[in-house]
Amino acid sequence: MFSSVAHLARANPFNAPHLQLVQDGFAGSRSPGPDALPSQPRRSRTLAAAAVEEQYSCEYGSNRFFILCGIGGIISCEYSCEYGSMKFYALCGFGGVLSCGLTHTAVVPLDLVKCRMQVDPQKYKGIFNGFSVTLKEDGFRGLAKGWAPTFIGYSMQGLCKFGFYEVFKVLYSNLLGEENTYLWRTSLYLASSASAEFFADIALAPMEAAKVRIQTQPGYANTLRDAVPKMYREEGLNAFYKGVAPLWMRQIPYTMMKFACFERTVEALYKFVVPKPRSECSKGEQLVVTFVAGYIAGVFCAIVSHPADSVVSVLNKEKGSTASQVLQRLGFRGVWKGLFARIIMIGTLTALQWFIYDSVKVYFRLPRPPPPEMPESLKKKLGLI
Repeated sequence: MFSSVAHLARANPFNAPHLQLVQDGFAGSRSPGPDALPSQPRRSRTLAAAAVEEQYSCEYGSNRFFILCGIGGIISCEYSCEYGSMKFYALCGFGGVLSCGLTHTAVVPLDLVKCRMQVDPQKYKGIFNGFSVTLKEDGFRGLAKGWAPTFIGYSMQGLCKFGFYEVFKVLYSNLLGEENTYLWRTSLYLASSASAEFFADIALAPMEAAKVRIQTQPGYANTLRDAVPKMYREEGLNAFYKGVAPLWMRQIPYTMMKFACFERTVEALYKFVVPKPRSECSKGEQLVVTFVAGYIAGVFCAIVSHPADSVVSVLNKEKGSTASQVLQRLGFRGVWKGLFARIIMIGTLTALQWFIYDSVKVYFRLPRPPPPEMPESLKKKLGLI
């Protein structure tokens, strides 16, 4: 009756001589019957014997034991945090700081020439002419004007843009439910990115105003330390936030296109271009897809946001002007000045931003959900299964 139990008990490494099961019965206080055969000596295993027989690589509780247990924990745990947790949002915000702060600072020379073409097209007739004139007047150091407000401002913007995007995407997705999240995913991307950019531009506006003054008004100020006090003395806080409305006009459509176009392009690349599912791609292959999708999104971003960018550049240079006055004065052709330079800058910028942001997620082992798939419940409703 107890034969199977006895077999398992004998294989138990914690088996001890005084706790043994005998086949078809228990060995205890009962004395054997007169006809009972003499029992064979049984071999028992103790913890010490098991350790010797199985040849452990280290002693329990040793330093090596704890180190190897830690390594095992890292390997066994696929992600460092839960999707939608505070740690997840914080690290996404940090990824935004690196992706926006570093990339915008790297293209300061191109941004400087672009801004000067927008505010003084008679002097800076094209991108190459703009570089030539700037080098003659200011030398190589002149191409780096405005790097400090660029780095600070766009780092703050990146923190809010990418961090809040993840927050709003989870929030709105929970409100919609699983099925509607899939059906309305493009609208979800647009709404989440627009909400995030609203707050990101408030963080960016002061540094953007200082950057434009430094870059487009020769002799006004050469550094951020000179520009900020001077701007405050002349116009007060209005100097730093008068451009926030046109900044919203420029950045919110830009960011909506940046995120929605990127998300749908990644989905299309894995569906029609990449010859294997995302789960079978290496991390490097996934980052290549991220870069390509980012560049495609960047081109559309530049086109959508360029008219408002021209207005912001002129508005931050001039005192007492309004966005509508600047728009009327520039006209249709004027607002498209510098578009080619902006396409090159924003395309490269957006591709690098997504690449850095996704690399941060890979490095910190953050959850990276695959492209969305239709829920099983929706497939049943549509008769697809």
